[in-house]
Amino acid sequence: MAQQLQRIGSYLNHLVKARTRHGVHSPFIYQLASEVLRVQGEWPEFAAIERLRDDLLASDQTIRVNDLGAGSRVLDLPVRQVSDMARTALKSPRQAQLLFRLARYFDPTTVLELGTSFGITTLYLARGAENGRVHTIEGCPQTFRIAQHHFEQLRQRNVEPQLGSFRSRLPELLRRTPVLDMVFFDGHHLKEPTLEYFDLCASRAHNDSVFIFDDIHWSRGMEEAWDAIKRDPRVTVTVDLYDLGLVFFRREQEQQDFRLRY
Repeated sequence: MAQQLQRIGSYLNHLVKARTRHGVHSPFIYQLASEVLRVQGEWPEFAAIERLRDDLLASDQTIRVNDLGAGSRVLDLPVRQVSDMARTALKSPRQAQLLFRLARYFDPTTVLELGTSFGITTLYLARGAENGRVHTIEGCPQTFRIAQHHFEQLRQRNVEPQLGSFRSRLPELLRRTPVLDMVFFDGHHLKEPTLEYFDLCASRAHNDSVFIFDDIHWSRGMEEAWDAIKRDPRVTVTVDLYDLGLVFFRREQEQQDFRLRY
């Protein structure tokens, strides 16, 4: 109940403080809002991914879940229905398609996703980053196998999935990855791990990198993590979209934090 009240309060606060793109005095953020955040409509790449979502929502399969993150607000049993997991854990089409547009807009060469789940957002990132590769890490073996099947089913060749904990797999990946152009943090919704993984990935960030954080208002701890990230001296611009937070390292930008409606 306390967490629900916190979520309601943070959302109302966001609605009061968030601006539209017309209240933004930054050409970079105004262009991002106009060309990415506010864009509507279907792309041909979406249909096949959404059919996979429909299959998951209709599935009667059960799997044993090895949850290495903060867990689910709704599901706390080790054996779960795939359909229930899909209903509660998958990013909505609107949010997933925003990830696609961000990847298409910034055209990253190297993308990292922390938290593959069933691979739906992975596929959106991979199809958006048509000139790059998506490295994605998942800790649950049975969830990982379903995601792998989806990548094979859609013949998505620019995805490199890895099974294991973030703590073990991320340092290994960073040792052989000189730069990260885009990172989507979506797997461990707790303050300390979020800050730990941000710090590790920021060591591979460059001037044009973009980091995307899921559920920045998921809990008080995640809001504290988001505030700490905004204060990090390496960060120059942040955008709070309520469900997602965008982080930029552009040295030519004045330090600014935005809250936007999209």
